Amino acid sequence: MAGGIAGWLAGIITGAGKRMGCLLNVIVGVLGAVIGGFVFDRLELGRPGNGQFFATVFMAFVGATILLVLLRFLSRRG
Repeated sequence: MAGGIAGWLAGIITGAGKRMGCLLNVIVGVLGAVIGGFVFDRLELGRPGNGQFFATVFMAFVGATILLVLLRFLSRRG
């Protein structure tokens, strides 16, 4: 559920939401959680613990936004 919300919010922010359906929102959100976890670890911000739903969604949202911005940049470049 957190992945779907994070992917949906990232799609709205980046303007990619009109082209994404529910399944793609979840996939982007899950990949965003991985990217967000990596970024948060590298910046030594820590990861949300058990029961911190909104912190998990925020971390996945940050990662999903990074993913969508990077994909947009690469698609325009090529």
